[in-house]
Amino acid sequence: MRRLSVLFRNYHRQLSILTLFPLVLTILTGILLPILESRNGMEKITNFVLKLHAGRFFGSDIVYCGILGLSLLALTLTGLSMTGLLPNVNQRKTANK
Repeated sequence: MRRLSVLFRNYHRQLSILTLFPLVLTILTGILLPILESRNGMEKITNFVLKLHAGRFFGSDIVYCGILGLSLLALTLTGLSMTGLLPNVNQRKTANK
């Protein structure tokens, strides 16, 4: 089981590095959007920031949002497994005996 923990830790580390840029981009553009929408005459910049936020700037927004959502779900699951909040399969088997 210790080997699986090391595998999850490495997977979590690599996935967090890959997810960092899109997540920070989504956060920053999400903060900027209400500010830009409240100003008049900023429609072009607001539309550009909205495209960045939704992932339409990179092509398909469905793929961008899907990959970002799945990677965050995987990070959550691997993070929970490392904290010990999720029960291990071996612990359940020994508890039933």
